[in-house]
Amino acid sequence: MYGRVLGVTVLGVGGHLVTVEAHVGRGLPSLTLTGLPGAAVRDATERIRPAVESQELEWPLRRVVVNLAPGNLRKDGPGLDLPVATGVLAATAQVPTAKLGRFALAGELSLKGELMPTPGILSVAIAAARAGLEGVIVPRVNALEAAQVDRLRVVAASTLAEVVAFLKGAWQPSEPEGPPLESEGPSDVDFGDVRGQSQARRALEVAAAGGHNVLMIGSPGAGKTMLARRMTTILPSLSREEALEATQLHSVAGLLAGRGVLRARPFRAPHHSISTTGLLGGGTGYLRPGEVSLAHHGVLFLDELTEFHRDAIEGLRQPLEDGGVVVTRAIGSVEFPARFTLVAAANPCPCGFEGDQRRHCRCRSDRVEHYRQRLSGPLLDRIDLRLRVPRLTKHELMGGEQGEPSSAIRDRVQAARDRQLERWNDLGLACNAHLPGPIARRRVGLTRAGEATLEAAVDQLALTGRGFDRAIKVARTVADLAGADEVDTEHVAEALSFRDGVVLDGLARAG
Repeated sequence: MYGRVLGVTVLGVGGHLVTVEAHVGRGLPSLTLTGLPGAAVRDATERIRPAVESQELEWPLRRVVVNLAPGNLRKDGPGLDLPVATGVLAATAQVPTAKLGRFALAGELSLKGELMPTPGILSVAIAAARAGLEGVIVPRVNALEAAQVDRLRVVAASTLAEVVAFLKGAWQPSEPEGPPLESEGPSDVDFGDVRGQSQARRALEVAAAGGHNVLMIGSPGAGKTMLARRMTTILPSLSREEALEATQLHSVAGLLAGRGVLRARPFRAPHHSISTTGLLGGGTGYLRPGEVSLAHHGVLFLDELTEFHRDAIEGLRQPLEDGGVVVTRAIGSVEFPARFTLVAAANPCPCGFEGDQRRHCRCRSDRVEHYRQRLSGPLLDRIDLRLRVPRLTKHELMGGEQGEPSSAIRDRVQAARDRQLERWNDLGLACNAHLPGPIARRRVGLTRAGEATLEAAVDQLALTGRGFDRAIKVARTVADLAGADEVDTEHVAEALSFRDGVVLDGLARAG
């Protein structure tokens, strides 16, 4: 007796179609899985029989062999429970085979036969659509994310018995219900709440407009965290394509059950005790995305940057440079997208008050130097804007004047992004920060005066090749915010002031 069902396994963020073949033959009662199953798939051998019997279906008291093809592809995750169980039922003629070739099945089974929330269902739906299938059969709680894929029928079931009834034509599922979009971020977070800090506000506006990375250094209580948490309020809304990419990563991580496509840009703020695997992704079995990937198309906020494990923050070099991270383990290698805006914050010294005008720093000079060496030069070179965030004055703390609201800043950011999207349309890029260095040098539109300013900065600031390219791209963003077609001296000077941490008036005059 033989049954054949289609399933999907998720590797990284991509779904891969799996043919589940079930054979029931002579031998002692057992269930054997072949075809390179992972640990989570092998666990199904103990789950599936109780699930089938709990739904008042018959489990064959014979030897059952289930093959997962292709055999050279590792199968991970619990989503193959449902196709394996359905394949056995098809082999024993308990379900008809007419619909089995037109639908992909995915879902974890409980011992009672209920379909549990399953990670990666959006990837399953995308893989089914690409394969030209009619639809997918998934747990009801995951139906909204599967429904984001166009021209794909979504059958939302709560139990294995409902799946069997649908395949027999005895039950018709209802349409997935619930809000199709996640709500925007909290409305009580706004840049209008920020007092003072004009330079930091400007730096974050430039970062948002061009997709640049920022490091804020200041004493405790200066407002670094407050500024960072408002970054997403000035970013443009997610495009449909960006929303699906970000949603797919959250789906694979198991963070999306019961919700549709993400609408608000992700904001991830992991604690400094996070492991390298937690930050970059991986795992001993099922390879999952880390915080850098969960922040894809959003903001990754690393507070107390110097307190993170050295290997974790040094691992940021690849995603900051390439917009992705490759995770390699003994079980295989996967690539996760990680195109995020890094906003980092740190104290200037161990006690936090070095350079503070009101509090005296008690740290020895050697301790301050050792503290700063926790951030390597290659990492800092990948951060476009670096600035000091000073302590607020008494007037700024007590003053009742509201700062500029996020909506006004976001309008300027959106206008600058629109200019970039039109300029780099032939390259498929959305932000100046994503521009390759050689192209940036040729196409940003530097004036002769701007070139002279940059030339003077190379010696005075000891710019590396990467630092030079990043300064050009930040200057292009400053010009976009000003609505300028060319990058002139004032734009270059402002970009360099953020990179060096001081206002370079003398350098601008030299240019």
